[in-house]
Amino acid sequence: MSVLAIADKLVAGGRLTRAEAKELYLKAPTSLLGRLADRARRLRHPEGIVTYIIDRNVNYTNVCVARCKFCAFYRPVGSGEGYTLGFDEIFTKIEETMALGGGQLLLQGGHNPDVPLAWYEDLFRQVKGRYPDFRLHALSPPEVIHISRLSGLSTPEVIDRLIAAGLDSVPGGGAEILVDRVRKELHCDNKATADEWLRVMGEAHRAGLRTTATMMYGTVETVDERLEHLFRLREQQDETGGFTAFIAWSYQPEHTELGGTEATGIEYLRTLALSRLVLDNFDNLQASWVTQGGKVGQLSLAYGANDMGSVMIEENVVRAAGAEYCMDEFEVVRNIENAGFVAKRRNMHYEVLGDPVFREREVPRMLELAVARHDGRVGEAEDLRGYEARSAAAKRLRK
Repeated sequence: MSVLAIADKLVAGGRLTRAEAKELYLKAPTSLLGRLADRARRLRHPEGIVTYIIDRNVNYTNVCVARCKFCAFYRPVGSGEGYTLGFDEIFTKIEETMALGGGQLLLQGGHNPDVPLAWYEDLFRQVKGRYPDFRLHALSPPEVIHISRLSGLSTPEVIDRLIAAGLDSVPGGGAEILVDRVRKELHCDNKATADEWLRVMGEAHRAGLRTTATMMYGTVETVDERLEHLFRLREQQDETGGFTAFIAWSYQPEHTELGGTEATGIEYLRTLALSRLVLDNFDNLQASWVTQGGKVGQLSLAYGANDMGSVMIEENVVRAAGAEYCMDEFEVVRNIENAGFVAKRRNMHYEVLGDPVFREREVPRMLELAVARHDGRVGEAEDLRGYEARSAAAKRLRK
């Protein structure tokens, strides 16, 4: 089928096949892809609103046994550069987030063998005890699988225990590309195969949690494999319907074992537009300004995105690979409004919370993203000493 015939099919309300999606991605002019994606966005969001969320991305540990080739953030067990945050450090980050109008932590970290399930349960319960309305958007599917392996419990049992402790929703990290050939080459199949990632998401949805879905592209995958990722997400959403949003970002190569070069901004916009067209059962697509910068993030709103994501407040993983973009609420809103949209705050469920906080009260400007520890300290926090360690290095330390 020709590109124009595929475009006509989409306008008539048809659903893309894999072959049609590939034809569009390879042959459609970028301007046509953008128009089709923008039309699809407007059909779902005719009110002209673009949303964003004020939350904080807290990476509670950089110690990890997965050793993914694309990651510049992790440190091996026993490394002198490893860290694990303590409860008080996380409470301080929550209070700083609330002062900026935020109500959620995006909590993700390395697969640290010395952080057991009980630590997460105690942390979540204490967060909810101190800040009852604060939300925990925490622990991607590979982290749930890691905790399952450490505890000897099934992943549904882990999810149930985390929900009982205060887990509110699950982020879509660790998806990379949902094709096992790619995952093996990237050395991330050991943390979760494609089937395992999707299975845990289905379990989370059936347990009543809403989640996001992601794609990191631009490593070693082919176009067909990138499309396989999108279509598997579409099939999962048809089955369980629990994804609130999709976020795509380009691989950041600096300081990684894999190396290579970053995909271009045009490739990002084409990938985003195609995602809007393939993922016809996803309501929301986020713009990845944290990897693309504010200007391309703003342009994303003409290529299918209806959400500018998070102001982040803190970021450690992408920064380790060389990307250091920062936009506080003022900048996010300015980009949205200059693109001709109305900016509204939301929560993880995409419920609109209101107008920008800085228009309601004075909020300090944020000119750079915070880091895990502002003083650069390493090592695990003292309160971890009360939990059982598994690695020899941590056992020695905790004695």
